[in-house]
Amino acid sequence: MKIYNKYIAAIAVSLVLASCKAPMATVIQDDVKNNIPENFNQNEQQDVNNNSGTTPWRQFFTDPNLVSLIETSLKNNQELMITLQEIEIAKSGVVAKKGKLTPTVRAGLGAGLKKAGRYTSEGAGDASTEIEPGKEMPDPLGNFEGGLMANWEIDIWKKLRTEKDAAVAHYLSTVEGKNFVLSNLIEEVADNYYELLALDNQMDIIQQYIKLQTRALEIAKIQKQAAAATELAVKKFEAELAKSKATEYTIRQQITEKENQINALCGRYPQPIVRTKESFMSTIPQTVYTGIPSQLLANRPDIKQAELELKAAKLDVEAARKEFYPTLEISATLGLEAFKPSYLVKMPESIAYNLVGELAGPLINKSAIKANFQTADAKQIQALYEYDKTILNAYLDISNLMSKVKNIDQYYQLKSQETQALDQSIDIANQLFKNSRADYLEVLLNQRDALDAKMELIEAKQKQLSTVVDIYKSLGGGWK
Repeated sequence: MKIYNKYIAAIAVSLVLASCKAPMATVIQDDVKNNIPENFNQNEQQDVNNNSGTTPWRQFFTDPNLVSLIETSLKNNQELMITLQEIEIAKSGVVAKKGKLTPTVRAGLGAGLKKAGRYTSEGAGDASTEIEPGKEMPDPLGNFEGGLMANWEIDIWKKLRTEKDAAVAHYLSTVEGKNFVLSNLIEEVADNYYELLALDNQMDIIQQYIKLQTRALEIAKIQKQAAAATELAVKKFEAELAKSKATEYTIRQQITEKENQINALCGRYPQPIVRTKESFMSTIPQTVYTGIPSQLLANRPDIKQAELELKAAKLDVEAARKEFYPTLEISATLGLEAFKPSYLVKMPESIAYNLVGELAGPLINKSAIKANFQTADAKQIQALYEYDKTILNAYLDISNLMSKVKNIDQYYQLKSQETQALDQSIDIANQLFKNSRADYLEVLLNQRDALDAKMELIEAKQKQLSTVVDIYKSLGGGWK
């Protein structure tokens, strides 16, 4: 019998050890992060100690109207509010995982009734049992109980701690996600604000052009009466005036939509956007300092979010791998139990307790555990690709925007020269037309070219300002 028991024990130990076999997770290497370039532009050295991404947004934006809009959006924006709730959800997940590390204790009351067959071992035993001299066991037999029940999974493989650490990493990633939403929101408000100012200035230009066209039409009519021009010239000027008025209404609609877009970002119903359009064309863009590429890892919240999600994914793989190991659970109960409520107060006879320890591990049909592990392993690799993609895109964003800042500045300077030259040509063409020394087509073409150049100049100024905002956000600015 002793030899038989030894065999049983040996088999049990062998089965437990067999259940401890677990597959290895994929070993991943982050080549993108390790090989990040030292500078954004290999021909230029960046100042490590000067990075605009660390500048608080209140210092970066100086327009008080824009600052007020950003403040309103940070208080009311619905997308930001949704993100804040995601943080609360992730925080609850951490609390839930942490709770699994401690015993679960419950209190309970119960009552029941049981009738055992007379010709069964239980029924025969109850019938022959005397509770007190001359008193037999009641039939049917009641059961009344109350007490405490505890259950505790001992974290012998630190699986539960790993799950908690994964939940913490995910929670921290949602915090960085909120910071990224803040950065995007500030950028979006600023970009739309500058686009609105550009539309205001284009409205002023088109209205000036309408006045110019009205005067040109009047001159054409006078010259027709004096036989110095034809009806064709009059109709051409009328068509050009109608076209300009139609453009004015198009810009009006664009202004309305842009105002409502800003109001939507501010989480409020349509209302006028307070702004000062007169100083728009004279606004000098902020000087942006990029620092070095490695600083993006600490400044950009989307990179930090992706890094934390990668950490959480690695911990999830580790926790899924530990599912192959046996689990040790301890359960205990302590309370009072009797077949009659009045007997519950009779102690120690009514005291009941139970203590059980169980070590068990998966042995056969591990397909669900294997599938869970393979899923976690694939998500880990996916998280690495997402992290690498985020770093790479951030670097390319900065590189593109640095080039754009330089090129848009040159573009703006040349457009300014073009506008000045065309303004002078309009005056010359108008004088020649009044003196019948120039054709009406020359006047129209000069006016159209000047209008297009001024519109493009305004767009260039808007792109100048928006590009600076974009590079500020791409450097990780805005959320601090």
